[in-house]
Formats: sequence, structure tokens, C-alpha cells
Amino acid sequence: MLLVEQFCSTEQPADEQLVLPFERRQKSRLRTKLATGEEVGLFLPRGTILRGGDRLQGSDGRVVLVVAAPEPSLLVTAASERELARAAYHLGNRHVPLQVGDGWLRLGADYVLRDMLDGLGVQVREEAAPFEPEAGAYGGHAHRHGDEEGHSGIIHEFS
Repeated sequence: MLLVEQFCSTEQPADEQLVLPFERRQKSRLRTKLATGEEVGLFLPRGTILRGGDRLQGSDGRVVLVVAAPEPSLLVTAASERELARAAYHLGNRHVPLQVGDGWLRLGADYVLRDMLDGLGVQVREEAAPFEPEAGAYGGHAHRHGDEEGHSGIIHEFS
């Protein structure tokens, strides 16, 4: 089994891929499999959140690219910025993990939340997409790896 205990530069070419949904990318201790089927054990600092594009250093020197797996989600758009902000407010009030993009929101698929959003008059579309929710304002300090401008979504939380 390949052991992974640290990050490496996003500049390094990847030898392997680790494809995981967000729920599993939040675990700092995890036994899972690479895309090739090889077993891997993650032993990262507690509180680490893996993001798509992160690169990890294997104990044997291999570089493992983290890939955010497509997962069932809801894409929310609205006719106006106000309507979208209102939807974000109501989702935030329920502490829903939320990915924020230019003119859209993404959240995990949930029929109760979909009904609420429909009631708010926003457009909701079911999709399978990589889910990269906001890290949160109170989750500890954030630490960025690699290219800040080209890959600003790579944030790791440490408690």
C-alpha cells in the first residue's frame, strides 16, 4: 500500500490520480484506492481538506494528483444578483456546504433544499459535477499550495 503523508508542489507532473468526492476529501486519515486500483493510505495533518488539483507526495516518491469526483449536486442560477444572494442567504442560514461561482451556486443534491430553492423562484438544475464548497470563515487558518492565481480554489484547513 502506498503511504501519503505530505503535499508537494503543484508544478510537479502527476504519476497517479486519486479521485474522491468531497465527503472523502475531508478526511485526513483515509484508506482508499488510486484510479489504478492500488491501495493508498492518507495520513495528512488533521483538519486537512483536499481540493481538486492538489498534489500529494507518496512514500515512494510518486506524485498523486487529487481529482474532485463528479457527484450528485444542484446548480442554482437566478434572473438577478439579488435573487441569487437571497438563495445563498437561506442556504447559509441552514449551514449548507456551498460552492460559489460567478452567477451560480452549487450544493449537494437534496430534495428538501431543492423544494426551498424552487419556492424562492431561482432556477435549479440537477447535475453530476465536482463539488468544491467554500472552506468557511471559522474553520481555522487557510494555507494555499502552489499557483495562487491560476488555482485559487486550493485551500487546506488546519484546526
